Amino acid sequence: MPRLLFSDFPLGNPCGRPYDADMQHHIVGFALGLFDSATLPRTTVQTPYAWSEDESWKQRYAQIDPADAERLRSMGETRRERQQQAKGGATQRSD
Repeated sequence: MPRLLFSDFPLGNPCGRPYDADMQHHIVGFALGLFDSATLPRTTVQTPYAWSEDESWKQRYAQIDPADAERLRSMGETRRERQQQAKGGATQRSD
């Protein structure tokens, strides 16, 4: 990868917080500017933005409450079965 713009945000939010158009425009601008300014392979630049002043979101991100684990597992199995059916294939489990 010749150049990378890194944002320390939760997955699925590479361009900033939802509905924060100013942040999103700036981040896209940084990325486009990197095409011009990066002179060496593997150039990595980090955006100057933080997801939140409270960094504790990183410890909580994607944590699953044990009380919800079985329900979420079941929902995932149902989703995978529906995807297989939509593809016309048989359901396979690899537990």
